[in-house]
Amino acid sequence: MSGLDSSAIADRFRDACRAELEALKPGNVHVHSEGHGMTVGDFLASADVAAPALAAPDASVGERILAAVLATRAAVGQNTNLGIVLLCAPLAAAAEREGPLRPNLDGVLAGLTRTDAALAYRAIRIASPAGLGRSDRHDVADEPEVSLLEAMRAAAGRDRIARQYASGFADVFEVGVPRLLTCRASGWAEEWAVAGVYLTLLAAFPDSHVARKLGSGVAAAVRREARTQAELLLTAADPAAHAVVLREFDRSLKARGINPGTSADLTVASLFCAALSS
Repeated sequence: MSGLDSSAIADRFRDACRAELEALKPGNVHVHSEGHGMTVGDFLASADVAAPALAAPDASVGERILAAVLATRAAVGQNTNLGIVLLCAPLAAAAEREGPLRPNLDGVLAGLTRTDAALAYRAIRIASPAGLGRSDRHDVADEPEVSLLEAMRAAAGRDRIARQYASGFADVFEVGVPRLLTCRASGWAEEWAVAGVYLTLLAAFPDSHVARKLGSGVAAAVRREARTQAELLLTAADPAAHAVVLREFDRSLKARGINPGTSADLTVASLFCAALSS
């Protein structure tokens, strides 16, 4: 579905954020276990205030990103959703257009400007994500000299969210959404379908938030652990029977200070994408 009005886009975004919080996602904040100094309430409030900014009619991608980050900062005082906002802003812009979502998204990405980059850079500085560091090319501490798409292409090798811009959101359309639809078709309850998406993404790629904070070795180790968990969950006759094992994985990751935030962000984007396309 496309050509949606701002209210419908905002509602689908809130629904995606809430569904992600209701799933047992090891290492992340969810209704079964909070952590990392953040609460479910922080994420719910963030979704509520970011939704109208992301869905603002005819706004540019950069304008949506900055407005959503400013609203989130005012509401909860910390970075709860920068990755989600960066992923969902172009999807929301694409959903306004008539026609299929993925070709529309390609058009949105191709039309990104240097102004979009400047606004996104400002939003990233305000959110101040953990482990951001410095970059030799197109550092967000500087004013951009290229479009937002070009800046994301330069960062794609080290950041999975940037990689979505560079690849036309391939991980979302070709990994996250298909897994969601498969789990739903198998009759899984929504919270378990979402958990299946999250574990599939965590098993498929090293989480770039983990890599940024703790190093590539830790990210690779978490990916290996996730592969085992994903195989157990996705082959279970009843996914709920795997809850005890997933809760232990959740406790283990949090005890080690590991938060696979990029995989959670991609999960929200997959849910949002599926909702916009239905």
